[in-house]
Amino acid sequence: MSVINTNIQALAAARQLNASQEALGRSLTRLSSGSKIVNPSDDAAGLAVSEKLDAQNRRVQAASTNVQNAISYIQTADGFMSGMTKILSRMSELAILGKDVTKNSTDLDLYQQEFAALQDQLRDTIGGTQAQIGGTADIDTPLGAFNGITLFGSDSAALTVTIGQAVGQTMTIGQTDLRKGAMKDLISKDSAGDYETSLGDPDIIATITDAIQQVATERATLGASQSRLELAATTLSIEYENLSSAISRIRDVDVARESTDLAKYNILVQSGTAMLSQANQTPQSVLKLLQS
Repeated sequence: MSVINTNIQALAAARQLNASQEALGRSLTRLSSGSKIVNPSDDAAGLAVSEKLDAQNRRVQAASTNVQNAISYIQTADGFMSGMTKILSRMSELAILGKDVTKNSTDLDLYQQEFAALQDQLRDTIGGTQAQIGGTADIDTPLGAFNGITLFGSDSAALTVTIGQAVGQTMTIGQTDLRKGAMKDLISKDSAGDYETSLGDPDIIATITDAIQQVATERATLGASQSRLELAATTLSIEYENLSSAISRIRDVDVARESTDLAKYNILVQSGTAMLSQANQTPQSVLKLLQS
């Protein structure tokens, strides 16, 4: 049917052209942003799932940070105890040298001075109150601390570390108390501020040996905790990688495929524009009927 007022072909061409232009616009936006989901309507369900996965991934990152900080805490404590072991080894050496019958009193006094200096270092590292380690004053800020947390005291609470992104995924780092046992015997002072043990004590070698064993046991305990934390760190790293991959499959645009679609929509827009121009010229053929 030949009419003038309504050009059906032009309307259809215009509709197709608008659809091609919208598709071209979406393709351009996806390529420029790198995101497959430009508007929620593009993939409503995928958007919801990706948001949930993204929140989970952020929790995994936070847990990974917690684990690394806990490992640093353990490594700091182990570093201090490694130094204690060297100090105790030197003290045991001095104890043996102090039993040398060829040494005079002046020599023994020199050994005792070094021995007391090493006791001072142990005492300052471990710290404690007068009730715990004696002496004339509390050591409230011992050298053995990590971010304000006392490392070796009986008042140091066990640390609960979050090692996963879900509720209840935790582990506990036990308390390392060196204010007791053989170590306490070495660092305790009397009410006058003098050490209760000295180089000349008959049982000093046994006391030092027990202290070395005490430190070694605590180091082994912390080492086991560190091994578990390192395993947790590896697991979190793998979980983060897989979650990131899942989020990418939902959100990230496939550049190769989208580039192909862009070329297609570009051609459709150009051809649609040309066809709309042709459709707009169709009513001119009706004039020929009127002219006849």
